[in-house]
Amino acid sequence: MPATVLGRAFVTIAVVEAITWTGLLLGMFVKYVLAVSEVGVSVFGPLHGVAFLVYGALALACAIRYRWGVGLTLMALLAAVPPLTTIPMERWLRARGRLGAPALSPAPAA
Repeated sequence: MPATVLGRAFVTIAVVEAITWTGLLLGMFVKYVLAVSEVGVSVFGPLHGVAFLVYGALALACAIRYRWGVGLTLMALLAAVPPLTTIPMERWLRARGRLGAPALSPAPAA
C-alpha cells in the first residue's frame, strides 16, 4: 500500500472509530439511562467493534510502514480505548509527518 493511501486510511478510520464510539455512547445512554430503546446499541455496537479492529490493524500497519517505535505504536493503539481519542492521535501523527506526509511548513519568504 503506498504511503499516502495507508496514511489516509488511518486518518479515515480514526474519524470513523470516534463517530461509532459516539453513537455507541449515545445508544447506551438511551438504553440504560432513559430505558427507551436498544436500537442504538444494536446498531453502533457492531459498527464500533469493526471500526475498533480496523483501527488497530491500520495502526499496526502504519507502525511497520512508517517505522514507529514501540512507544508510539502502543500510544496509537491505546488511543482507541478512551472515547474520541483517535482524532487527536491522528492529528498529532499527521502534524509530525508520521503518516507518510511531511508536516506542513510555512512557505519561504520571497
